[in-house]
Amino acid sequence: MLFRSLKTKFITTSGLVLILSFSITFYWMSKFQDELVVSQARQQARMLAQQVILTRKWVADHHGVFLENQPGVTENPFLEIPVIFDQSQKKYIKYNPAKVTRELSEYANNVDLWQYKVTSLNPVNPKNQPDEFEKKSLLELEKGADEISAIIRHKKGRTLRLMLPVMTEEACLECHSRHGYKTGDVRGGLSLSISLKQADALISKNNRTLLTFSVGAIVLSILVIYFLIDFFIVRKIKIISNHMVRLPHAANTPLKMQLGGDEIGELSRKFQDLNRRLTESQVELEKTREQIYQSEKLAALGRFSAGIAHEINNPLGGMLNCVKGMKEAPEDQELRSRYIELIEKGLKRIELTLRQLLNLGRSEPLRLREVDVDGLIRECFALMTYNLKRITFEFDLNLNRVIVIDSEALKQVIVNIGLNAIQSIPESGRIVIKSGETDSGIAISIKDDGEGIEEDNIRKIFDPFYSTKGVNEGTGLGLSVTYALVQQMEGRIDVSSTKNKGSSFSIQLPRRKNLPLSENSNGLLSGDPKNDQDSIGRR
Repeated sequence: MLFRSLKTKFITTSGLVLILSFSITFYWMSKFQDELVVSQARQQARMLAQQVILTRKWVADHHGVFLENQPGVTENPFLEIPVIFDQSQKKYIKYNPAKVTRELSEYANNVDLWQYKVTSLNPVNPKNQPDEFEKKSLLELEKGADEISAIIRHKKGRTLRLMLPVMTEEACLECHSRHGYKTGDVRGGLSLSISLKQADALISKNNRTLLTFSVGAIVLSILVIYFLIDFFIVRKIKIISNHMVRLPHAANTPLKMQLGGDEIGELSRKFQDLNRRLTESQVELEKTREQIYQSEKLAALGRFSAGIAHEINNPLGGMLNCVKGMKEAPEDQELRSRYIELIEKGLKRIELTLRQLLNLGRSEPLRLREVDVDGLIRECFALMTYNLKRITFEFDLNLNRVIVIDSEALKQVIVNIGLNAIQSIPESGRIVIKSGETDSGIAISIKDDGEGIEEDNIRKIFDPFYSTKGVNEGTGLGLSVTYALVQQMEGRIDVSSTKNKGSSFSIQLPRRKNLPLSENSNGLLSGDPKNDQDSIGRR
């Protein structure tokens, strides 16, 4: 139910969009910072390299630098003339470009910001041996590359490595001509290493700040969206929805909301217009319904009256003919006996019709008793054996206890359905009668293998005076009375049928409350009418 809410769907969707947007922004900003730091570090490395190269060039152009022999000033064993003496025999030590570069690199190493050295694939000094990165870079530089750079990751963080070629110039031949180098050759490479640890720490700090800002912005945005949606959309929709729930009673009640010029306002105006039209339609519908009701009452009364007239006029006409015949031949005793018998049958038919009409419309209370329903069912079918052709009864009765019920009403229901089943079987057949308990009460079913009922006629069989039997074979009131009695007992009756395969009637009756009851002189059960419905008016 949570994600069926419009508000929740909006907030969830907006939240996902915001999270995705800020995530993409965070990623690209972090990447941009990293690229900017690396670019700046690479530019810084190039500037340092140029300074070192210019320093080496200056030293080479001046054929080296001679330093006074002092502590810390060491001789270069790889030079042909490592020292000179002045006229006073004071000793001076020569520093060539390589020596100057190496000592400046040692100074740089002490501040732990950058490192550099001159290296070569064929170094004169073993201290200038290249590492793996430098070897690969020197090979690329000899092929003509202008520079080689890479980001090296290690435990202490990242380091930018840069290699630039060291070219052999005219001044360099003073020392390196004996090594086979000539002007323009790649003598080696200047290797620079710049630590990115401080820059990475700054990037991490910026990322944390950006992440905190992003989370705060997302939460704030979601809250703002939540209140905006709730105020401008959800509340107005709820007003319309609550008004719709109260329809049609609230059809004339105006909506208590401000109508704007947006879609919600337009929806509200359309809804109010619908209310107005609904009210008008409701008034017209009530008028039409009243007219139809009156017409149906008149039509039903007409059909009912026609049915009564038909059921009474048929035997009455025969009786009148009999009376006329007896008047014409008053001395004919044989004719008189036969006509009196016919008049008696006609009167019994009229009496049956009137009795069933009384049962159909009477409003007497139920006469509740403790009844052995299974025994009552067997008794009813035992009384109908005179009507049997070659029909067998199969009983599957499983109530096995007394039930509080109107025995006479139930007996009439079972007899009416049983007779209907017997009459539906042409010559021979079988009727299966079952009983049992349900979760809410009791169930009785009567199934035959007779002619069955047409599908179009099933819904008509409970209508008064409707009958599929021949003339003078039934009143058409038996099943109508049955339906009324079952309704009066607060039960339900269902029928299913297949042409030429038989019909099945199913009766469900509710279980009465088990209240302390006592039997009166008439054998009726009496109890507290507030708690047990001993008497229920017939419909």
